[in-house]
Amino acid sequence: MDDLKAHLDFFSELGVSGIRVEPSWRSRSLDESSARPATIAPADPRTIKAQVSVSAVDSLIATRADLGECIRCKLHALGRRQIVFGVGNANADLMFVGEAPGADEDSQGEPFVGRAGQLLTKIIEAIGLRRDDVYIANVIKCRPPGNRNPEPDELEQCEPFLFRQIDTIKPKVIVVLGKVAAQSLLQTTDPITRLRGREYKYRDAILIPTYHPAYLLRAPSAKRKVWEDMKRVRVLLKGE
Repeated sequence: MDDLKAHLDFFSELGVSGIRVEPSWRSRSLDESSARPATIAPADPRTIKAQVSVSAVDSLIATRADLGECIRCKLHALGRRQIVFGVGNANADLMFVGEAPGADEDSQGEPFVGRAGQLLTKIIEAIGLRRDDVYIANVIKCRPPGNRNPEPDELEQCEPFLFRQIDTIKPKVIVVLGKVAAQSLLQTTDPITRLRGREYKYRDAILIPTYHPAYLLRAPSAKRKVWEDMKRVRVLLKGE
């Protein structure tokens, strides 16, 4: 009951008066290209050619395998425990991209599992989705020492794997969380205060920058702005 009350209190802070519960728009249907089974089509009267499509799950597994026990940048020697790749629905219509793993994420191997991650889960639930309906990743897959900002060489080495995740999942909407992630993906030095509230076309998706949940823990008054951003995300997901 305490957990339920906390969720309702959070929704009330955001100004939420109700949520949509119908499941039809939570995730991409299984008949889309990334989830199609292999098909067989005749190439000519004498031959038959198998058209095999690799599933999104298999593609993500391959990307993780290519990443390996990465030593491409200096972070591998600066105290990281493990690589934090990404988690969620491989066919998600909504993807969240943060900056880098923190201590909890480095320990558990999953993005957004600490206090900021718990808040992100509530934000996802506030638009009628579950955490399992979306895909969550970071630009950087290893924890920087002391949770400092990623450095340019670290971003350069890690970004290609994020791009592969995005191109595999093919989300309709990408929500980037915080200044570093937004600046990195949009290749800009504009502050997050200027970037949020706007929409950007990005790798066949709509990119929505907003504040990082960790910032909301320090500045609760910004929750309402995040809620405005998430209401727009909900509209985009429904195709309105």
